[in-house]
Amino acid sequence: MPERTAINTVIQGSAADLIKLAMLHVHEAIQASSLKAKMLLQIHDELVFESPDDEREQLITLVRGKMEQAMNLDVPLVVDIKHGKNWFDAE
Repeated sequence: MPERTAINTVIQGSAADLIKLAMLHVHEAIQASSLKAKMLLQIHDELVFESPDDEREQLITLVRGKMEQAMNLDVPLVVDIKHGKNWFDAE
């Protein structure tokens, strides 16, 4: 168990750093744009946004681009995006 914990801690810490960095990049990009979208919530490795329907595609493009390029890695980062009237509907 101690070995598993030692390995997992590094992985979880790196993932947390990655999502925080991605959140900063996304927030800055939204602020610099004319979008009315808001980043509302982070749940583990998920981000929840609120935006007008007519901004959805532009927000998706912005979020996917900023998150997938948040950090240079040897493996590609792939972002899945879902949408709905509420978080339950998006799942």
